[in-house]
Amino acid sequence: MAITPLSSPFFEKREANSTAPNEEYAIFLKNISKTFPNGTVANQDVTLGILKGEVHAILGENGAGKTTLMRIISGILKPDSGEIFIDGKPAKIRDPRDASRLGIGMVHQHFTLIPEFTVRENVALVLATSAWLDLKKVDDKIIAVSKDMGLEIDPESKIESLPVGKRQLVEILRLLCQDVRILILDEPTSVLTPIEVDSFFKMIKDLKSSGKTVVLITHKMKEALQISDRITVLRGGRVIKTIPTSDANEALLASLVVEGMAPAPALGHGTPGDPVLKVESLKVNDDRGRAAVDGLSLVVRSGEIVGIAGVAGNGQKELVEAITGLRKVESGAVKLSSQDITNKPTRFIIEKGVSYIPEDRMHRGVVLTMGVHENLALKCIEKPPMSKNKIIDRASLVKNAESLISRFSIKASDPCTSVENLSGGNIQKLIVARELSNGGAVLIAEQPTAGLDIKASEAVHQKLVELRSRGVGILLISSDLDEIMKLSDRICVIFGGKIVGEFLPENLDIERLSRLMLGAE
Repeated sequence: MAITPLSSPFFEKREANSTAPNEEYAIFLKNISKTFPNGTVANQDVTLGILKGEVHAILGENGAGKTTLMRIISGILKPDSGEIFIDGKPAKIRDPRDASRLGIGMVHQHFTLIPEFTVRENVALVLATSAWLDLKKVDDKIIAVSKDMGLEIDPESKIESLPVGKRQLVEILRLLCQDVRILILDEPTSVLTPIEVDSFFKMIKDLKSSGKTVVLITHKMKEALQISDRITVLRGGRVIKTIPTSDANEALLASLVVEGMAPAPALGHGTPGDPVLKVESLKVNDDRGRAAVDGLSLVVRSGEIVGIAGVAGNGQKELVEAITGLRKVESGAVKLSSQDITNKPTRFIIEKGVSYIPEDRMHRGVVLTMGVHENLALKCIEKPPMSKNKIIDRASLVKNAESLISRFSIKASDPCTSVENLSGGNIQKLIVARELSNGGAVLIAEQPTAGLDIKASEAVHQKLVELRSRGVGILLISSDLDEIMKLSDRICVIFGGKIVGEFLPENLDIERLSRLMLGAE
């Protein structure tokens, strides 16, 4: 059945009375509510319709209930009350298998791939219907879907060897190999570069053209405005408004997402001092033993933010790991001021004043099964006042957590709740809170606002600028080029493991920067 144009009177009538599901809706949620055992109310009486063949963006703050709602649709969570309709018919979705049989699939914000397996093996796991599976057929499926969607993915690549951006594409590939017709994508561009985002959007348009329905959970208003047909804003677990994208703009969406949000103040530029971090002729290998960082040199001075711009997979990951002691340096040096920290243990590097916001927050940023109060004190838990006579002082941990929860607006039911109960955005806030309050002279910020809403992102930006004004040297690695340009006092372009260009804000040439990122110069 053809979809009624979004601007038609019929569409407006249906939106005004959206309590009657019919076959024009791929998904219709009626009065969905969900409260977690710890008392957190995630969704309250949500009624929402997703039309067939549309790209529907879901916007909201961290903890607004976006991901919970989508997990209910995909069978991961069960609602406390309410009804779900698929193609106008009541549906019982008890688990992801039920969702899959109904043609629904979800790509999660945090990867669900098995790192030690290859792309082929990860896809095979979701295609297997018996104890035996023809891997040749799996390869054929991967190649066919990759070709249709314009993806370049080697079936034999191990997931753990791929950069984060590529892993995200494998998640999407795995979903497409299951022939789903309703795709739910949770923050799918949070770790993609601008170039990868353009390719991703083309893929979304191709999926829409083929008749598939796409639900996009995002914090990025520009992306929602660029790619969606309609936008729904959630706040406090409730639907605030659903509007055609043609009727929306950034100012309107910001006012809906965050009630009473004030414009962000200008960030200005730093006053660089003496070098606090030096990387000299660094050579670092990737997981396959190939050169990922190849003779790279850079300097970060106190009181400045140096941004690293580049397409994922050009040595950013290995550079950060070498600086933080997580990967062996083959040659060259990493120095803090005048002290050589090359190949020193990570604990030593932390104690010398290096703070680190990791890209992979779930595996490197937190211990999911530990409490918020414990995670916030991880880097100082053995020191007073967190410990006394080598015994952890729980009261001090809780006091520290309460302070940071308030300062960084972390949504947690209580300071001792397990981190696994937090939303992805609030986990990121926790890591940022811990690292920005660590008191170091150098901060390595890798995708610091990934998964954060507009208000939280602005708060992080303000904290980074505050650190800069206090003399901290910051190395910023971000796939968000707008973020790099907004915050950086200098922008270094990385390609093939080398710094191939450097720009100051006043002489920034976007076209040349893009060519350098692609290795076209």
